[in-house]
Order: sequence, then structure tokens, then C-alpha cells
Amino acid sequence: MSLKAVAIPGEHIKINTDPYTEPFWQKAKQGILTAAQCGACGHFRMPPTSYCPKCRSQDTKWPDLPGTGTVYSYVVCHKAPFAGIPDFTYIPVVVDLDGAPGARLVTNLFDIDPEEVTIGMKVKVEFNPIQDDWMLPIFRPA
Repeated sequence: MSLKAVAIPGEHIKINTDPYTEPFWQKAKQGILTAAQCGACGHFRMPPTSYCPKCRSQDTKWPDLPGTGTVYSYVVCHKAPFAGIPDFTYIPVVVDLDGAPGARLVTNLFDIDPEEVTIGMKVKVEFNPIQDDWMLPIFRPA
């Protein structure tokens, strides 16, 4: 029996925003998951960029997503990602986002025994407080 994976301690996570990523982080502060969507052709993209890779438009929309998704890829880690803190189990994961075809978010999966994680499993978002009063979208089993 192994221990459940946990969220990476938020006090160790710091983000930088720019005009292209700020809307993602502002919505996360409100507990809303979003993804960049081209206002011209509708293509979703993650991470957010200054222009659409399909049509080159700079018109970007930020629709609210349902907050669910599917595990596309994952790895189980047992070593703390930061020096000076005890080791713990965490699961970096790539999630196909429901409501945003083609958009995938690199995040963490928590509250699950690592042996129970599978490609294709359904997950739902929660938001973990991190530095500077930001919120980090992380996922748990649906």
C-alpha cells in the first residue's frame, strides 16, 4: 500500500505573468478554469501565446471551461522538487481539457494512490493557493 499523491506545497510555487497569460491566472483566482481560444478561428491553445498558431490572429477569448478533463500522460515522483523539504509523492500530469478541444494543461494530480492512476481517467480541477495570492489549477480523480 502506498501513500496518496499530494499537491506540491504552494508556498514553493511562484509564477510570472505577462499580458498573454494574465487572463488565465486571473480566472484561476476566481476558481474558474479557462484556456486561450482564438477569437477568429476558434482554435484552443495552451499555454497561451500572443497569436493563434493556426491563423495568426491576436484576438483571444477566455471561455469558462467545465473544470474536468482526461489524463493524457503522467509520471509518479517520490522526491521533493525543492531542496530543504522532506520527500513526498506527487504526480505531474498532462490533462486534455474538456470544453477546449486540443488544449492540454500540465499540472498535478493529487488525492490518489499512484497505482490507481491510468491514462484516460477522468479528473476534475481544484485550485491550490500559491505565492503572491495566485491560485494553481490542480486535479483530483473525478
